Amino acid sequence: MKKFILMAAVAVMGMSVNAQEFKFGPKAGYSLSMLKAEGDGESYKFDSKSTFYVGALAEYKFSDKFAVQGEVLYSPIGGKQEESVTYSEMGVTVTGTEKSDFKLGTVQIPVSAKYYATENLAFGLGVNFGIITSAEVEVTATLSGSALGQAFEESQGTTEDIKDNVKTLNLAPFVGAEYTLENGLFFDARYNLGVSNLIKNPEGNETLKNSFFQIGVGFKFGGN
Repeated sequence: MKKFILMAAVAVMGMSVNAQEFKFGPKAGYSLSMLKAEGDGESYKFDSKSTFYVGALAEYKFSDKFAVQGEVLYSPIGGKQEESVTYSEMGVTVTGTEKSDFKLGTVQIPVSAKYYATENLAFGLGVNFGIITSAEVEVTATLSGSALGQAFEESQGTTEDIKDNVKTLNLAPFVGAEYTLENGLFFDARYNLGVSNLIKNPEGNETLKNSFFQIGVGFKFGGN
């Protein structure tokens, strides 16, 4: 019996060693970024912002079912806002539109634990450590209308650096799924829930949080 147990233990150890894999490679894709502001019992959701991400990953698979993965990505996330107003009095009609585009240049470091439901399909859970390297808001204002029978239109834009008002770290827990083909090509999707208040010096209970959805493609090199 002892001999049988020893042989079984050696066999299990051999299987564990064979299952260990280290892989790495590039990845890129599409991001849908969303900003949400809250304060004084009110909340405001900015319009979503379509952008991209690009970077690299490293995965260590220490059994047939479990792996850990780390990544370094760059993504310009943020959100958009649009406000309109119409004024009409004494023959003068004016329509104004102000569009604000919040741009947060971010280096993201997602770290995740992965479970392989099958050889190709994996589910992941982790935290995205976002380092905000730049922050600015681009504002475009447009006025159009008519006065005394004459039509007019005017547009102007400005860009303001708001980095000093934004915190550097944006923590975002995430869940996702990944499907890998036999040749190393993979596709993944992930939802990142922003939990950090990005306002550096909030007045009262003001908060600004950034969540984002990612879908992408990449390639894994390496093996046992």
